[in-house]
Amino acid sequence: MKRRETGFSLLELAVVAVVLSILLGVFLERLTYYQAAAERAHFDATLRLYKTALQIRLAELILQRREGEARTLEVENPTRWLSEKPINYAGDYPESPEPGTWYFDAATQELVYVVNSSRGLELEIHSGVKQLRFKVKIAYQKVHAGAQQIQGIGGIFLQPSLAYRWS
Repeated sequence: MKRRETGFSLLELAVVAVVLSILLGVFLERLTYYQAAAERAHFDATLRLYKTALQIRLAELILQRREGEARTLEVENPTRWLSEKPINYAGDYPESPEPGTWYFDAATQELVYVVNSSRGLELEIHSGVKQLRFKVKIAYQKVHAGAQQIQGIGGIFLQPSLAYRWS
């Protein structure tokens, strides 16, 4: 009587290896998707934080009747108006920026986010390092003051220097 050997055949082992490699590939693809989604959510939250801080600072200036000083908001670092700096804020813009980090470029007076994962990010101009740059802009509107119209402050916003879309 022939004794049957126990264990895996080469075919069974190959099937298991193929199934595991497919599962690993799907897992890694989903992992990069969720990492990019997390980066985008953190970026959006930080951008909203900057916008809110600028709006509050502008409101303070208006309430104190110091509207003339509002123009300085367009050239100052908006991080100055946050009660706490974002975790990934690294200060002045360096020569070799770190991905996933916010900076202030004093030369161009722009708030800069260096993208870590550019998955789903479409930029107007494609350059080496993917960066999203924003300038503080004050919106003006005509205000009726008695019989005349004067230029008044209508709001403040962060305007992207280049068009982008994160899908």
